[in-house]
Amino acid sequence: MGEEKKLNYKDYTGKTGKDFNILTRLYQIYALRILFIPLIASIFYNFKLTRNTKLLPNIPCIAAGNHICYFDPFIMSWATNTKLAFMAKKELFEISEYLSVNISRLGGFPVNREKLEVSTIKTANAVLKKGWSLCIFPQGGIRKNKKIEEINKGFVVIAKMTKTDILPVAISGLEKYNWNPFKRPLVEVKTGKLISYQLDDDEIIQNWRKQISELTGYELL
Repeated sequence: MGEEKKLNYKDYTGKTGKDFNILTRLYQIYALRILFIPLIASIFYNFKLTRNTKLLPNIPCIAAGNHICYFDPFIMSWATNTKLAFMAKKELFEISEYLSVNISRLGGFPVNREKLEVSTIKTANAVLKKGWSLCIFPQGGIRKNKKIEEINKGFVVIAKMTKTDILPVAISGLEKYNWNPFKRPLVEVKTGKLISYQLDDDEIIQNWRKQISELTGYELL
């Protein structure tokens, strides 16, 4: 028997603008409008979106959301209603070939949470220059404790290096999964006010934390 190939997240790094095209967007729309909304969101949850269209940017931005479940990328796409490229932790690309391929098709690319790699910056630049926005979860992983604690400042570094403003997106109500169609808990999604990349690093972080806390009702630590 041949030796089994070891999955490596680096096989999916180094994406260029050509990788974010109409096929990627159609795949996103299919996953969102055909699978997620009709089969999951509408049946098992009661979603409420509060989005001030006057505050939504008409140019690419960094959509930075709090992270409470595996549905969050779909929710971010729905909330911003724009073309999004997703920064996903590299470990997801090392689970299975099937998962890696589909994350990539959805516009995802791997990120090393321990250190910011050159390939990540290059892909982020390529995404934004192509007219796509960038989706980041500053908490670095799923947090269900309803607390806004210390976060990874990598999203600030990317914002400054790409000269891109940040749009906070707050998600609450999905801390627990529900598969009872007769229960349908309320899930609230709210977009905040743009944060300028020109602010000081700490000011950007505290601004994002404060907005997410106020929009979700989570405790700010």
